[in-house]
Amino acid sequence: MGHPIGDGTATVTDVSVTPAVPVRRESESLWRRAENVIPCGTQTLSKGPDQFVRGVYPIYLQRGEGCHVWDVDGNEYIDYPMALGPILLGYQYPTVHEAVVRQLGEGTTFTLMHPKEVELAEALVECIPCAEMVRFAKNGSDVTAAAVRAARAYTSREQVAFCGYHGWQDWYAVTTSRPAGVPTMLKGLAHAFEFNKTETLERIFLDHPGDIAAVILEVGGENPHPGFLEQVKALAHRHGAVFIWDEIVTGFRLALGGAQEYYGVTPDLACFGKGMANGFPLSAVVGRRDLMKTFERVFFSMTYGGETLSLAAALATLQVLRTEPVIAHLWAQGAKFRDGVAAAAAAAGVPVKLIGQPPRSALIFSDRSGEESTLVKSLFMQECVKRGVLFGGPVMMTYSHSDRDIARTLDVVGEALALVGRALDGEGPAKYLEGQPAQIVFRPKR
Repeated sequence: MGHPIGDGTATVTDVSVTPAVPVRRESESLWRRAENVIPCGTQTLSKGPDQFVRGVYPIYLQRGEGCHVWDVDGNEYIDYPMALGPILLGYQYPTVHEAVVRQLGEGTTFTLMHPKEVELAEALVECIPCAEMVRFAKNGSDVTAAAVRAARAYTSREQVAFCGYHGWQDWYAVTTSRPAGVPTMLKGLAHAFEFNKTETLERIFLDHPGDIAAVILEVGGENPHPGFLEQVKALAHRHGAVFIWDEIVTGFRLALGGAQEYYGVTPDLACFGKGMANGFPLSAVVGRRDLMKTFERVFFSMTYGGETLSLAAALATLQVLRTEPVIAHLWAQGAKFRDGVAAAAAAAGVPVKLIGQPPRSALIFSDRSGEESTLVKSLFMQECVKRGVLFGGPVMMTYSHSDRDIARTLDVVGEALALVGRALDGEGPAKYLEGQPAQIVFRPKR
């Protein structure tokens, strides 16, 4: 049943004929049940069916192995969102899986602390440039909010300058298009600046002299201009603010020590999450000792901060990163993917912009007028998923994406883009869509 992609030995389905939409009976049944008992129908907004091509995409995945996943109806796909980024090595990666099973035999959480809390903290201090001390949590939002709180306590200031996406906590959520339930008084405490435009950050400091506690930034799809990151750090320090790097996505992808190692700029505090435990729920705020000591008076504590399965998974993941060419593989496979997509887009005459770096890319589609188009992207996603390749937002390379996976993906991408090109030159993408186009949760301010 489904797409016979396999592990490199199975026969590949003929993609020269446009395939039909795979069966979705179980997915649709589960979705009807979910709508009755789960607000929005999903626990994670970015995983909801409205983020994909509703009616064509699977809604529920059942299992994964390597970079392949199977939906509840038995259809198989090569996965590129990779659970929104936490899967760095691959689903059910053997050494991580074995480490977790061993720890499961001893216990998951205890009345007192566990030795792995110390072991993992020491391991992170060894590999992350800014890390002198470490605190653990479960989600990226936990640690970005903790870092902002620590910076406010350290500086005795309240205002924050931010760039990018930083989670669902009140301090940031009030600035998004989903601020319901957040006290409006917080809106005046967070100020967005634009990536690669230091003048927008300078303006915030001029407008709020002596009041900015922290500058928090993530490197998203756009690559930093030469000197930009250094200038952000210098501006923060010149005005007495703490420089926080949100590395939830970039950590352990661009380099072992994250984007700060790759770009050679060391922040005061940094936040890590996705990728560090290969899919297990774990995040960390790390940084300079004097700043981290602020957590001795800042309230930041949770029952599952020392949960042992995630700590065991992270220790095993770091061991693989240290001893095997994981980072080099992410860069190499990502480069093959990007080069192949660019060539296929040029051949099909489809305007596609590749942003980000090879380990973590994104495809931006435009219509013939040059305007960014979710409709064009939706048609591309539809034609890929029908052929057994699952795309969403960012393209996350893993250690499990083999040469065969990339080659198969590029064959599918070529066919999908050829159809998109015909649509753009003919009756338009909407004519070819077999489901509802993908929507956007919200766009973070940059």
